[in-house]
Amino acid sequence: MGKDFSSALRPAIVMTVLFAALLGIAYPLAMTGIGQAIFPSQANGSLVRDARGTVIGSTVVGQAFTGERYFQTRPSAAGKGYDGLSSSGSNLGPASQALVDRVKPDVTKRREEGVSGPLPADLVTASGSGLDPDLSPANALAQAARIARVRGLSVEQVRNIIAKQTEASPLGEEHVNVLALNQALDRLPRAAAPDTPTR
Repeated sequence: MGKDFSSALRPAIVMTVLFAALLGIAYPLAMTGIGQAIFPSQANGSLVRDARGTVIGSTVVGQAFTGERYFQTRPSAAGKGYDGLSSSGSNLGPASQALVDRVKPDVTKRREEGVSGPLPADLVTASGSGLDPDLSPANALAQAARIARVRGLSVEQVRNIIAKQTEASPLGEEHVNVLALNQALDRLPRAAAPDTPTR
């Protein structure tokens, strides 16, 4: 019995060590190397840098923009807002009174900014991750009048920037990256904003 146990134990230990080395060390190192060689930008977080080389954000992780001169991101339920360590949604259903109470101040704020008519859902609700870097074109267009007024631009100029920055996802749904949109605003000759969007 003891001999049978020891003869069965040895291959189990060898296979455990082998697969731990293969799947715990070799495979991750190979995938990291391939990622760095073929997709270095994506493998390192799709970071965006300003003209001085300073990292100002990422194309795949949202950040809060609160200045009136900039397009503002959708609300975030991640920590205190766009906290990468607390990525999550609110998990509040459409019939939740807590959700209604949370959305009301955002609706009031948008109305005070002059947004009329039906509000795009992503203008006042958070995404599932709380870190969405994109807006719907309708959300961006709803903010166009405020941007134009604060920056001394025409609404048509702002709408043209939104149109140029609008992209289609693989599923066909259009979106606008907020950081790219705000950078495009700062590149306008008439914009008196700094090169790096302030949050």
